[in-house]
Parts: sequence; C-alpha cells; structure tokens
Amino acid sequence: MSLLTVFLVLVTCSSFQQPQTDIPPQAPDTSIVYTKRRIVLPEVPQRGRILDRHDSVLVATRPQYLLKLPRRPPLDTLALGQLLGWGPTTLRKRIADALPYEEAPAGYPVQLRLTAAEATRVRRKSRDWPTLTLTESRQRTYTTSVGAHVLGYSAAEAEAFYNQARRYRRGRFYQLRNSGLEGYYNGILNGRRGTLHPLVDEQGQTHGSWAPDTTFQQGQDLHLTLDVKLQAYAEQLLGRRKGYLVALDPRTGEILAYVSAPIYKPATITAPDLAGVRAKLLQQEGMPLINRPAMRANPPGSVFKLVNAAVALQLGAITPTTGFRCDQKLVSCVHKHPAPNNLTAGLKYSCNPYFYQVMGKLINYVPDSLVQDTVAARHVNLAEWRRYVRSFGLDSVLGVDIPREAPGFLPTPEYYDKARGTTRWRYRSIYSLSIGQGEINLTGLQMANMAAIIANRGWYYTPHLVRSVGAGGPLPRFTEKRYTLVDSAHFAALLPGMVAVMQKGGTADASSLEDIGITVAGKTGTVENDEGDDHAAFVGFAPANNPQIAVAVYIENGGFGADAAAPCAALVMEKYLRGTIAPKRKRWEARIQSRARHGY
Repeated sequence: MSLLTVFLVLVTCSSFQQPQTDIPPQAPDTSIVYTKRRIVLPEVPQRGRILDRHDSVLVATRPQYLLKLPRRPPLDTLALGQLLGWGPTTLRKRIADALPYEEAPAGYPVQLRLTAAEATRVRRKSRDWPTLTLTESRQRTYTTSVGAHVLGYSAAEAEAFYNQARRYRRGRFYQLRNSGLEGYYNGILNGRRGTLHPLVDEQGQTHGSWAPDTTFQQGQDLHLTLDVKLQAYAEQLLGRRKGYLVALDPRTGEILAYVSAPIYKPATITAPDLAGVRAKLLQQEGMPLINRPAMRANPPGSVFKLVNAAVALQLGAITPTTGFRCDQKLVSCVHKHPAPNNLTAGLKYSCNPYFYQVMGKLINYVPDSLVQDTVAARHVNLAEWRRYVRSFGLDSVLGVDIPREAPGFLPTPEYYDKARGTTRWRYRSIYSLSIGQGEINLTGLQMANMAAIIANRGWYYTPHLVRSVGAGGPLPRFTEKRYTLVDSAHFAALLPGMVAVMQKGGTADASSLEDIGITVAGKTGTVENDEGDDHAAFVGFAPANNPQIAVAVYIENGGFGADAAAPCAALVMEKYLRGTIAPKRKRWEARIQSRARHGY
C-alpha cells in the first residue's frame, strides 16, 4: 500500500490470537500478528476566515514576513529605517514594542513584522545587510484594529502571551484565557485532515480497518453578526474607560457590536513584535484583557427595576395604575420629581421608594390571610420571585458563543439564611434587590438580552456572534425562541414608562432622539460604589414600537447613568439606524470620544 510511505504514524501495536470485535467480518487468519496503524493523508486544510455581517474579512491566514535583527549591536537604526521606509521614531517605537520588558538586555532577539513591500526591499538589499534575517510563514492576520475580545486568538499562536501572563499576573492567568471566536470555533475553523486506520500484517498487507476512517474537511469560514463599522464607532465611545457596550438585534439575537473597554488591537496577543505592548496590558490596573461583557458580573442598578416591575405585574402585586409615596424614610431618592402615582411615573423618575414598595409587596405578601410578613411567606415569595427572574436568562449562562461566560447571581432564601445567620431575616435587610443593588449580579450580555426581552414582549433568541458557519446558518441552539414566565401584556405595560424616561422630565431626556424621528425606550441606572465614583448603566431599544436594536452600556466609575451611559447608547442607536449623527449631537459626540481617549 503506497500510502504507508506518507505521514505514517504508529499509534499502537498489538498482538493477539483472537480477532477483536471491531475487526470486519472478513478478518484474516488469527494466528498472524497484526499492527494497528494511523495514516494521516498529506493534504492540510486551510483555516477558515472570519468575516463581518457585510462580508468584510476580519481574520485570515496569510503570509507573514519577519525581520530578525542581529543579536549584537551596533545597529545602524537610521540606515535600517531608510531601508524599511520608516522614520527613526517609528523604528525606535517598533523595537520598544517588541521587547517583553523595558530593561531587556542589549542584543535581546527582536523580530519585526514587515509588509510584503517592505520585505521585497529587504530582499533586494540583502547583500548590504548580511546580519539581517528575513523569514516568511503563514500566520493568522487581523485586517481590522477592532473587536479584539470577540475575535480572540489561536491558542497555538498565543504561547508567548501565556508565558507573560504567568509572570505578570499569576493569580489572574486563567481569567485571561479568553480565546474568543478563534478558540470557541477552533475545530470548525481548522477543518480536518483525512486519516486511514489500516490493520497491517508483517508483510505490510492491509486486512481491514481497526477504526473508522475520517474524511478530509476544509476549514470553514465564520460570518459574524458584527457590523465592523458600528463596532469601530462603539469602541471610539468607550476607548480607555472601563466598562462595556453590547448592542444586538432583538428580533434575531444577533450581536451587532460588542465592546469591552479599555480596548486594544486584536493582533496584540499573538504578534511576535508586540511583547512590550502585551506587558503593559498585563500590568494595567484597568485589566483590559478581561472580557467584561461575558466574564464580569456587576450589580445592574436601577435598570433592574424593569424586571422587578414585570414580575410584580405578573404576580399581581401591582397594576400599571398602582401608585406609592416617594417616602424618603424607606430609601433615599436622588431625583426630585412629582409623586409617582403609577408605574409609568415610577419608571420615568426612577423613584427608589416606589420600587422599594413594589418589591415589598412581592416579598411580604401572604395570600388570603390577614397576617402579613411571616417567615414562611418571605421564603416562599423570594423563591417565587427568583423563579420568574431566572426565566430572563439570569443566574445562568446564556450560552453565547464565546468562552468563559459567567452566570451572574440571584440570591436564594437559603443564601440569606446563611448570610444573615438566621431564617428570620426581614424584607428591610434585603430591600436592595428592589433597586438592583446588593447581591444581584448580571453580565453585560444578560443586560443587553434583558433589553431585548422587553423589546420582544417576553421572548428572546440566545445572543450570538456567528450568523453562519460556512454555507450554513448559526448553531442550531441560536434559532430556538425562548420565553420568560411573564405575559407579554406586562412587558407592554413597561413601555410607556421607558419612553417617558427619554422625554422631558425623564432621567435620560437629554439623550432623546425625537428630533430625528426615533423614539427610544430606555432605563438609566446609577450603581452605588463604596470604593470610588458610582458606576453608570443604561439599557434601551429603538425604535420603541418596532425595535431593531437593543443596547446595554455600563461604565465603571462613570457617575450617573443619564450622564455617562445613556448618551453612548443613544449615539450607537442613531449610528446604526441612520448611518450618521445629527449636527445637533456632533459636539456631544466629540466630547464623549475625547473622554474615551483619555480614559475618564
């Protein structure tokens, strides 16, 4: 058999007198010794590309040219810069970026990536530069400077990064293993080499197979849900600040933009000449390498009032016309506003005492009894509240196609029994749930999906980043419609309040898009932070009556949600729906982008 001379890999050898059950019926003489072999066929599949929703190539396997500088100085950097067409400042920066630490010893091996044109110039002058070494290989190449946390990296090309991570952030090393779509879909992108599994005698003759053969399969392309232009715009709004922005199409669950900030370029992790840049990323206090929308769960703040209101409506604790006093003795309310005489007003003004009393009705309610606030009732009601809230995809991983998704957290009665050291805890000790604080933690993906659920009046498709694998569609689970336990009528009852939030007198009226004919439904949140400035949050969708985009924004230490998070969400909605930003908001846009560049 001629194939035995090509890529022949001996897996195991076994001698036996009785043929095994996996040998075909025409098994040969059992007195002969046979050898199991595994033959890998020579054709190597090409790794698939990654493209955005408009078929722009974002990642592909292409030739990479590396110029290795001599280990021993001196090096005429001026002449080398002229050879490459770089200025002296550019050359010095490129060399500094390639060093793994600032005090690297003289002569530390440095490799610089070149373009094809630069490599051609080096080849032409090779006789004049005998100390330079130019090599060519095929490597994953990023054609975009955005979407680092989405695109990820091939583990095989990230060994240098892993080694640096171990050295700089030992305790956080495993959190940094976020290989994005490159890792999640690695098998599909890689394809499969063909293999044969012959059973061979001592003369090299084949007698059946000891295992099923596998057929060759080319690596498949991934067509993403991302709009790379919208992604780039959203990254400009967050820049060096800490936080996230997730925008998705609520009708399909397709993620349109996915920003984890501080941002960095996707090539940074695997590029052989960016070790110095990686070192700085690993040492930054902002931890830019953490994939915040998937891996970080935070208290959602007042945006969670939407969920509590929907559950309270479903369980009959309130109706849309229920009003409560803005009683500051219960909990402080930072907004001065008219009395919240109904749910719409409670949402419009984000009245903390209003929602304190909404949640109190849920936790303390005892049906058909004059006795209120019993231990048993509190436990049963909290468990029931949690059951309904979990149907929003909370307190569990959504199943998004990105690695290391966190589940978030919703407290149980048993949790409070242990935390309080007694089963006789009262609502007053857990009231922070009513305003999205305390023990509640949601991820950015869950926040965006929460907005999509309200936009859809109670259902959602699992958010996902790949709309088609090869010539097919997304993974099957992303086409399954999922429903909450709350009726659609109760989600509809939230809409007037969410629209009022964006109108005159609402907490986010400055972020209205009514001037261009877009009605936004939204909810602001300001998350208390004992260790610094409060965090800013916002969720919303537009157009309100025909939602095409749902957005969640969270900016750590950003202050009020209305001031920091809502404007970012509104600009992304406008950019997606209109393609441009109205002149009225250009100065506003420039101010936000400036803050993003400076990280405050």
